[in-house]
Amino acid sequence: MLTATAALTLSACGSDDGTAKRDEKTQRADEGSDQPVSPDSSVAAGRPRIKLPEDLTLVFEGSGTEGPEQDAVLADNAERMRAVDAAIAAADPGSEALGFYNTGKALEAAVSWVGQFQEANATVTGEVRYFDRRVTLKDESSAALTFCADESKGFSKDRKTGKVAKTPVTQNSYVLYDTRLDRNTDGVWQTSQIVSTRGATQCQP
Repeated sequence: MLTATAALTLSACGSDDGTAKRDEKTQRADEGSDQPVSPDSSVAAGRPRIKLPEDLTLVFEGSGTEGPEQDAVLADNAERMRAVDAAIAAADPGSEALGFYNTGKALEAAVSWVGQFQEANATVTGEVRYFDRRVTLKDESSAALTFCADESKGFSKDRKTGKVAKTPVTQNSYVLYDTRLDRNTDGVWQTSQIVSTRGATQCQP
């Protein structure tokens, strides 16, 4: 499970009031292809480049959808998840990519969450797999997206010592995300709401 300290788990991503509690079942937060995404993504002109550390891999499964809009939602959500981890790795709560792929309460909480890792002098390492990603278009500018995260191979790491905080794999290593995305005037699907449920039954292997 991805943990920075006893009070931090990566999937929490900060609650609405800016706090994050370990093992809390449901928390309101900020945060393709079947292959791992490159640490340095190649993005369209005008989009911020997101660079992950070499020891962190994010895998996004299930790129096939019913149409191009669903694909766009999945692609921008993947970049949003990568943006949060890249900001944590860079200890940069003011990351341009955070504001590019998040809005509203999601942005406020993402910035707060990255700041908590920064204060804990922690970063992230290992591999996180995102799967069972399901898009529902509400209208031309809003969508719902649910997906699961497998954090069994992802961990936090102390920046100073390099020590990795490995933890046993349990049902809480798997997280369900329920998100809302809104398309802005530039056509970017920004995450505006997220609820994460750790240990969700539907995400268990």
